[in-house]
Amino acid sequence: MIFITGPLFAGKQAYIMKTLGLSEKEWEERGVRDVEELCREKMSEEELSALAGRLSQKEIVIATEVGGGVVPASSEERLFREQAGRLSCLLAERAQRVIRVICGLPQELK
Repeated sequence: MIFITGPLFAGKQAYIMKTLGLSEKEWEERGVRDVEELCREKMSEEELSALAGRLSQKEIVIATEVGGGVVPASSEERLFREQAGRLSCLLAERAQRVIRVICGLPQELK
């Protein structure tokens, strides 16, 4: 699995589609994006690990970094950010390649 992360609107999906020469249809079959949004509900460590296991069955997984900037006042938003970060760590651990894309530019991390 290739795990791609980076800020919102940084060109993550466009980068990997261009690099792998994927059409929109091929992307839909082989990849999944915005996986951080799956962390909106409170999850245990076991549930996060199971989710990471299911997601890692895809060839390409994209997550937007949500941990930067001002810490939210809302406890629900703080929990979401923490869980999204933990999910990203679990996905990076399982991935064969980890790429961070900023301004459309890739940075190979693993």
